[in-house]
Amino acid sequence: MSETDWEKRVSNLLKAELKRKGITYSQLVEKLAEIGVEEKEANIKNKLSRGKFSAVFLLQSLQAIGCESLSLRS
Repeated sequence: MSETDWEKRVSNLLKAELKRKGITYSQLVEKLAEIGVEEKEANIKNKLSRGKFSAVFLLQSLQAIGCESLSLRS
């Protein structure tokens, strides 16, 4: 897979978790703030549309939405 394919995959993984839990980007901003992470909704939209964000942001987001496990099956 190319770098772009990996970026798309990780972005889709986070988007799927948000959708599964019924959490909007706006709500993600609030949940991140609760754990001390300041983000703006526009920044989150950009990160997820580009697929370029750090592993730290991924873990912070998953923790903030209460995700305890992930399936990496394609």
